[in-house]
Amino acid sequence: MNTKIIAKIGLLVGFMYFATLIVQIMFNNDFTLYLVSIITMLSGIYMTLLVFSFPVKNEDTQFYRSMAKICVSACMILTSAVHFVNIAVIMPLLDRGLPIPEYFQIGKYPSVLMGIDYLGWGLFMGLAFIFSGCFINAATKLRNFLFLCGCLCLAGFVGFVFNENLWYIAPLGYGIGTAVICVRLLLTRAV
Repeated sequence: MNTKIIAKIGLLVGFMYFATLIVQIMFNNDFTLYLVSIITMLSGIYMTLLVFSFPVKNEDTQFYRSMAKICVSACMILTSAVHFVNIAVIMPLLDRGLPIPEYFQIGKYPSVLMGIDYLGWGLFMGLAFIFSGCFINAATKLRNFLFLCGCLCLAGFVGFVFNENLWYIAPLGYGIGTAVICVRLLLTRAV
C-alpha cells in the first residue's frame, strides 16, 4: 500500500482516537468506553501497518526493521487483547452486576489491564519507534523525530512505575507524534 495513503488513514485514525477520548472524558458511560476500546484496537492495527510501510534506508538495516516489526506487533497484540477482554468479558460482567475488582478494569489505577496496555503502548511502541528510526529512509527526514517519539513512550512507561500521572508523557509520543509523522510522510516527495 502507498505510504501516502497510509499517512492519510493515520490522520483519520488519530482524529477518531482523540475525538473518542474527548467524548469519553465528557460523558464517561459504557457506550463511550466501548468506543474507546474499539478505536484503541484499531489504532494498534494501524500502528503496525504504519511501521511496516516505512521506507527502508538500505538492506544493511534489515535487523532494525525486523525488530521494529516485532515490537509494533507486540504492541498491537497486547493492546488488542486487553481491550477485547474489556469489551467481551469485563463490561458484560459489570452490566450483570457482578463485582469486578478495580484492578481488573480499564481506566482504574492500579489495574492489571492498564499495566498490560501500558506495556504495549509504552515499552513496545517506544522500541518500535526507536528501531524504525534506525532503518527509515533519510528522504522522509523522520529519523530524529522517531527517536523522540520512542523516548517519550519509554519515559511514560518508566514514569508510570513511579507516578501514574507520568504515563501521560507516552501519548505525546504515540498519539501526537504519529499525527506529526503522518503529516511529514504526506509532505515528503519520494517515499
